[in-house]
Amino acid sequence: MQPIENIILDLGGVLLNLSYPKTEAAFSALGLENFHLHFSQFKANPLFEDLETGKVSPAEFLAHFRRETGLNASDEAIFEAWNAMLLDFPAERVEWLRNLPDKYRVFLYSNTNAIHYDSFQANFAVNYPGISFDAHFETAYYSHILGRRKPYVESYLALVQDAGIEASRTLFIDDTLVNIEGALAAGLQAIHLEPGKTVLDLGV
Repeated sequence: MQPIENIILDLGGVLLNLSYPKTEAAFSALGLENFHLHFSQFKANPLFEDLETGKVSPAEFLAHFRRETGLNASDEAIFEAWNAMLLDFPAERVEWLRNLPDKYRVFLYSNTNAIHYDSFQANFAVNYPGISFDAHFETAYYSHILGRRKPYVESYLALVQDAGIEASRTLFIDDTLVNIEGALAAGLQAIHLEPGKTVLDLGV
């Protein structure tokens, strides 16, 4: 096993606390009882994949989402429900992140979308003013900007090539097992952050 020179971090569940049930509950309150059939931590239907790879804009997503679900709610209500899963950036994880560049080149790779992106960036700016969230990384890769998403092997290969790093000397940390499997298939080292664990437990 090669020594680690680079670390690629997932966002949700690793640096940012998430609660998928909060979004399910928020959509249920709007009258959509089966949101989990459309999206969860482990799967997304083609509409959500298109949103996460930037193939549809938030406005196009809203139109398709209403047609698909029959939900009659305002744009603001749908955005608020969709963002309900985004919780907090614990201070101890932010401190851990800020110390990482002393030892490694640090990158972010997140499956996200323009709606969530605006929300968590604003959240971080309010709670940790002075340094933007993305400034903590050599490069922050977001699926809706990259045009690719985890767990597809080619997405990791594209990231490694763009960053100019060696996969075998790169550690990828994610809380979703299928994303870990994709990273391993791309030649990265990987750690699955299991439920109940945080990055502070990893010893890196």
